[in-house]
Amino acid sequence: MEADAVLERPDGEMDVVTRWAWRLGCLLIGAALALVFPEANLWWWAYVGLVPLLLLIAAASDRREALWRTWSAGIGFFVVLHHWLAPSLGVFMVPVVIVVAAAWLPFGWAAWRMLRRAAGGGSAIACLVVLPSIWVVTEVVRSWHALGGTWGALGLSQWSARPVLAIAALGGVWLLSALLLVTNVAVALALRTQVPVGVRLGAVGLAILAVGSSVAFGLARGEPEVTDRVRLAGVQPGLIHGPGPRLDANIELTLGLDPDEVGIVDLVVWGQSSVGFDPDVDQAVGELLEGVADEIGVDVLVNVDARAPGGRISKTSVLVRPGVGLDDRYVKQRLVPFGEYIPLRPLLGWLEHLTDAADEDRQPGTGMVLMRSGDLVFGPIISYESTFPDMRRTVSRMGAEMTIVQAASTTFQGSWIQPQQARYEAVRAVESGRPSVLVAVSGTSAGFDPRGRELVWWPSDTTGVFVVDVPLSQEDTVYVRFGDWVPLLAIIICAVSFARFLARGWRSRSGHATAPEPGELSAAVSSSS
Repeated sequence: MEADAVLERPDGEMDVVTRWAWRLGCLLIGAALALVFPEANLWWWAYVGLVPLLLLIAAASDRREALWRTWSAGIGFFVVLHHWLAPSLGVFMVPVVIVVAAAWLPFGWAAWRMLRRAAGGGSAIACLVVLPSIWVVTEVVRSWHALGGTWGALGLSQWSARPVLAIAALGGVWLLSALLLVTNVAVALALRTQVPVGVRLGAVGLAILAVGSSVAFGLARGEPEVTDRVRLAGVQPGLIHGPGPRLDANIELTLGLDPDEVGIVDLVVWGQSSVGFDPDVDQAVGELLEGVADEIGVDVLVNVDARAPGGRISKTSVLVRPGVGLDDRYVKQRLVPFGEYIPLRPLLGWLEHLTDAADEDRQPGTGMVLMRSGDLVFGPIISYESTFPDMRRTVSRMGAEMTIVQAASTTFQGSWIQPQQARYEAVRAVESGRPSVLVAVSGTSAGFDPRGRELVWWPSDTTGVFVVDVPLSQEDTVYVRFGDWVPLLAIIICAVSFARFLARGWRSRSGHATAPEPGELSAAVSSSS
């Protein structure tokens, strides 16, 4: 109780140093939460990492201080999560992080209003339902492609936490995030001495039930039906500057494939931007690529990063077939904001002179495609697009047996972004029920089966050609069939909660009810139980 008394002392009684000390503590809490992702990979911390923040938010004596603490934690989280962007953004890293961290403010406001008033079973259940929903909606908004994709979605931290990872097949990464928030809110309720003992025990019991059910589902889940197997060779030449030397390195490694050493392969894959010349414009390059495929007698999936005849630069996956030449194509649809285009260029175009932002907007594609190599049907995905689960769902519904990602993160060579992008393929594989192989021009390359088990791992300090045997599957997961039902449910819960808050506020101002309790669903939950 003494600790609670100290935490909940009115801010008016706090001096400026003390107030900012609490905020600094929240910043460190947020920074520590970002360590749940690779390469720190403290995945287990995701189950309780928000608890200290929730307690400090609930202890804030007014809304303003609660929002300050939330914002501070968000800044700490996004600084660590995106620290590899600092060399590219320079001084603009600070305002970018401050703006992005503001996405946490609705969650902090609701947590302050709800946790400090949780005094019964209904209100505690409301906390366990509404707060995870707000968090999921926040992650969905942040995952918009113009804001950076799902990078930093808390559920991605469970990429290696089998069998819990299995629930991604039910509700995608969003269900994993919701599970983690339920455990955090439950533990926070259990540590609030103002909450009755029975309610605290019940909250912990619900969290244990949620985690236990997830584990049980993963353990009981059978193996997917393997429809076939394919041997894929990935070419990782390393960090090579210049389109000419990079193309030469890919060709040399590909022609060096020795069937006596690696066996027969079904498909060779190069990374993103492996070909810096448009083979439709430069016929010599086109003939060179066709010659490579003819010599090894295997289809080669290359990636062209060059100016097309129409004058715009695009990134295009091109399947080169022996005896056929340049065949199936896929143009990258979702471009990296500022890296491949500048949003609102007339307004923000000046940033290209002060940062590493794109000096010219790339041309986006218009739709997903399937490619066929022999009997293999796969969906091509290009680098940044790997962060979007809906794209895997689309190609899975179209009939893909696996997804192949061509990636390049040479700008951030040696940083956390490379292993993070590679490891997140485990989540994408489980979501879609299809294996996934990511081939990065300078690492990290990786492959995972439909259950998220690692098939191959080639870090950024390794160059050469890797060969991986991939078990194919067309498992019809719940997530593939029903899509983003978790975010939709979360939006409905948030909308109902906010509507109740507005209604109670109106009745209060009309003199018909007590002051409103935002986000409260306790009456609805209690009546249903």
